[in-house]
Amino acid sequence: MTVQRAQSYRALVWRQFRRNRRAVASLVLVAFLAILALFADFVANEKPYRVVVDGETYHPILIDYGVRLGLRSWPEALRDIDWRRIEPERVFFAPIPYSPSRVDLEEESYAAPSGRHWFGTDQLGRDVASGMIHGIRISLTIGLVVVAIQLTIGVFLGGLAGYYGGWVDLALSRLFELMLAVPTFFLILTVAAVLPPSIYNVMVILGLTGWVGIARFIRSEFLRLRSLDFVTAARALGISNAAIMFRHILPNALAPVLVSASFGVASAILAESALSFLGVGVPADLVTWGSILAVSRSNTFAWWLAVFPGFAIFITVTAYNLLGDGLRDALDPRLRV
Repeated sequence: MTVQRAQSYRALVWRQFRRNRRAVASLVLVAFLAILALFADFVANEKPYRVVVDGETYHPILIDYGVRLGLRSWPEALRDIDWRRIEPERVFFAPIPYSPSRVDLEEESYAAPSGRHWFGTDQLGRDVASGMIHGIRISLTIGLVVVAIQLTIGVFLGGLAGYYGGWVDLALSRLFELMLAVPTFFLILTVAAVLPPSIYNVMVILGLTGWVGIARFIRSEFLRLRSLDFVTAARALGISNAAIMFRHILPNALAPVLVSASFGVASAILAESALSFLGVGVPADLVTWGSILAVSRSNTFAWWLAVFPGFAIFITVTAYNLLGDGLRDALDPRLRV
């Protein structure tokens, strides 16, 4: 007789998640985008990996990181240097040897895709491929920060409403309904138009206006779990309400929140792209997928300005939505086989 070992909950969820090939492919794509965002400076940069000047070897990309962090300054030999004028055998560039903000109005304005510029250039001669790579970092950062803000507010207010019930639940539920009645996107447009252009303002606005769904999920889970035996036992042991809420109930209520967070990242990326496309809230000198897409309105013949960022937004949002679907199915015990 063969005795099967009991699997942990994490193993059961992972086994169910792996059965969904689209969700697994989406997870791989999201991980790939995260790696590209993390190493964007090593993929697209006008500064080289290595350069030899006056017999000395330097690594400008690494030096640039140190300068940004305030750990060092640029060596005298590399100040005001034109990387393009160095002999080719003494310099080693990144695969895309352009920075997203490098402007070349004389020769590179609206250049079509080629071996030199893989995705073409925009009206200022900026390389679109470089902007796309660095735009991944902006889009994913906005998505994750926005969801972190939404989780913080939603979990706290939803937990209070579900755990205490009564007048606390009544008051907070009216607040949830009030937030749902506000046209979110128009509120974002209004606030972003009043505040100075800043990517941080965009993240805060999106975070402060999109937490209601998470709060309602948490509230319903807390209402379901607060009457179970392990909560009653914790109260009998004299454990504080805060500890019961966040150490005992919350870990058991996070499953639907993870799904909502996955969808939230996709929604935040889409909202930021829409704001960038409209030219609201995002600084004009910041290259994002939406800002590249917006340039295509002024030149309909530059098809690459619409196709590449539009496809990137579509693929990324679809990947996060499919990932959310996979998590929802994997965490639902009724669908487990």
